[in-house]
Amino acid sequence: MAANPLDFEPRAPKEAPNSEAKPTTLPGLIRQNSAANTTMVVIAVLAAMYFAQIVFITISIALLLAFVLEPLTRLFERMRLPRSVSALIAVTIFCAALYVIGYFSYNKAVDFAQQMPRYSSEIGRVVGKYRQQAQTIQKSTEEVLPKDNAEKGTIKVQQQSSWTDKLFSNLGTATEMVFAASFIPFLAYFMLTWKEHSRKHTVLLFATENRSTAYATLGAITEMIRGFIVGNFLVGIFIGAISTAVFGLMGLPYFYFVGFISGFLSLVPYLGVPLAAVPPLLAGVGEIHSTGFLIIVLTVVGLHLFALNVLYPKFLGSRLQLNPLAVTVALLFWGWIWGAVGLVLAIPLTAAIKIICDHIEVLRPVGGLLGE
Repeated sequence: MAANPLDFEPRAPKEAPNSEAKPTTLPGLIRQNSAANTTMVVIAVLAAMYFAQIVFITISIALLLAFVLEPLTRLFERMRLPRSVSALIAVTIFCAALYVIGYFSYNKAVDFAQQMPRYSSEIGRVVGKYRQQAQTIQKSTEEVLPKDNAEKGTIKVQQQSSWTDKLFSNLGTATEMVFAASFIPFLAYFMLTWKEHSRKHTVLLFATENRSTAYATLGAITEMIRGFIVGNFLVGIFIGAISTAVFGLMGLPYFYFVGFISGFLSLVPYLGVPLAAVPPLLAGVGEIHSTGFLIIVLTVVGLHLFALNVLYPKFLGSRLQLNPLAVTVALLFWGWIWGAVGLVLAIPLTAAIKIICDHIEVLRPVGGLLGE
């Protein structure tokens, strides 16, 4: 007997596999959990960097110092000295050189401060000129404002904190800064002494199949930081030497001292130009006229632009490989977290993050976003 087709219930058609459906297999769940855990870890690390900034800043500066002193430590090792002794000598030489530079700078600053009363009349004249202009603007504003508001006294002026207060607000008190700075030489010494031990056991933290990648990543970060320090030092020497020559020809007092200070201050990201212009402008008060001040400003701006567009790409371009957008965002982000020190450390930290992303397949798009 033939079967009646009406006796069969219609079957729903098979749905095509949906790639966007939620994973029900164990590997899919693990990938989802890994992404969530990674996000939570990143947020926790950023929170720790913000709230424990003194600790992270101290460790970062000590790490940079260890990279600076590594060639000197190797030099003493070639003299058949133990690693610990070589590191101790290198750190001691650095502390002694820092003391000599600080002592020399302090004496020059005291001499300059003692001669400042000679320039008081000139400073008063310049300040009085701008104060008079400000008073004129204030009077004009009062004439424009409604009289009833002026009589009722509803206009209030709230004192704003200066940009320096905001910039250094994240650094804590002076006592905390001095206390943290006292740890830097000791941390640098132990980083130099236990370098191979730390690197070896850091690689062992990863799975066996990932250890070669971790070792290559650490090596690339090491080369980047070393190139960053050497490149900035060479650029600072170049700008300082040219600035010293220009200021010497102008007859600026303490030109040999002011020139190199201005040159290395020009290396500070984002704030390099105003910081570099302050020492020569202060030294020129009472000694040079408006034309001289214009020459100082043009020299500082011109050298800064030359270094930014010519020297930095030559000495640091192949090491960092960061695009201008990534650098600008990095300066904003690290400056928000760590203040002025964050501006100095923003570029090497971001370059290290890019290197890590380049060596991890899942994060390579992030590395490409940061790169050129």
